[in-house]
Amino acid sequence: MKHIYLNLKRFDIPKEEGGVNSIAPVSEWGAYIVERTKDALQKYGEEEAEFVMYLPEAHLIAAAGALGDSTNIAIGSQGIHREDVSKGGNFGAFTTNRTGKAVKALGCASTLIGHCEERKDKAGILAEAGVTDTDAVNRILNQEVKAAVSAGLTVLYCIGENDTELDRWQEVLGKQLEIGLKDVDTSRVAIAYEPIWSIGPGKTPAGKEYIQKIARFVKERTGGLPVAYGGGLKVDNAAMLASIPEIDGGLIALTRFQGEIGFYPDEYLEIIRTYMGH
Repeated sequence: MKHIYLNLKRFDIPKEEGGVNSIAPVSEWGAYIVERTKDALQKYGEEEAEFVMYLPEAHLIAAAGALGDSTNIAIGSQGIHREDVSKGGNFGAFTTNRTGKAVKALGCASTLIGHCEERKDKAGILAEAGVTDTDAVNRILNQEVKAAVSAGLTVLYCIGENDTELDRWQEVLGKQLEIGLKDVDTSRVAIAYEPIWSIGPGKTPAGKEYIQKIARFVKERTGGLPVAYGGGLKVDNAAMLASIPEIDGGLIALTRFQGEIGFYPDEYLEIIRTYMGH
C-alpha cells in the first residue's frame, strides 16, 4: 500500500494578507479541498493507497464533514500537545494547546509530529532557556507520539538532518528514531524522511541513491515501518520516488512554486496520478 500525505501548513491565508490562498474563502477552504479531491482519490481503493490531509485546526471540522463515505482518506492535525485529558484526572486545563483527544473529537484520525518546522520551533524555545541538547527535542516529541497513540490517532513521525549534520546523519537520524519512538506502539506509526539540507529555493534536491540509502536505514532501524519521502513529493520527482522500493509514499505541500504560487487541488491530483502511475 502507498501512503500519500498532504501538509497544508498555513496555506489558508489569503494572498492579500501575504499568504498563498486563492482557491476558496477561508471559511470554506478545508471542505473545498476535500470535496474537489475525494472522488478522484477513492478510485485507488483502500488496499492500494491511503491519503491523509493535515490541516490547520480551524479547518478540521469542515474538512472531516466533507469526507462523506470516503474510506481511504483521513483528516489529521498538524501536531498535538504532549499531555491530554484523563478520566478522573485532568479535565482539560490545556489553554492554547490542542490535545490528541481534542483533535480526535474534531474528526481527526492522524497527526503529524516532528516536522522540521516543529523541531526548529522547539529547539528555538529550548535555546532561549539555555538548552542546546537536541535530544531534548526528541524526548518532547516522544511524549507527543505517545499521547497521539494513546488518543487513538495514527502518527506520521518526521525525521531529518540539516546541512551541519550530513557527516553524521546516521547518528542524528538514529537518535531521532530511538528516542522519538521509545516505548511507542509503532503499529500506528509511519516515518517521513525530510532531507532538511536540500529543501528550499536554490538548494540541490536529494538524489535517488541518497534517498534510497536513508530509507533502507530507517526500515532497518524500525523493523520495516512505512517510509514516506518528506522532502516534497512533486510532479518532477514523483516517477523517481515511485521507482525506489523502500519508499512507500510521500508528503505533498505546495503544488506550484512559480507564478501563482500555492496549493491547487487539481495539481495535487496530478502529482498523485504521476506517482501512482495512473
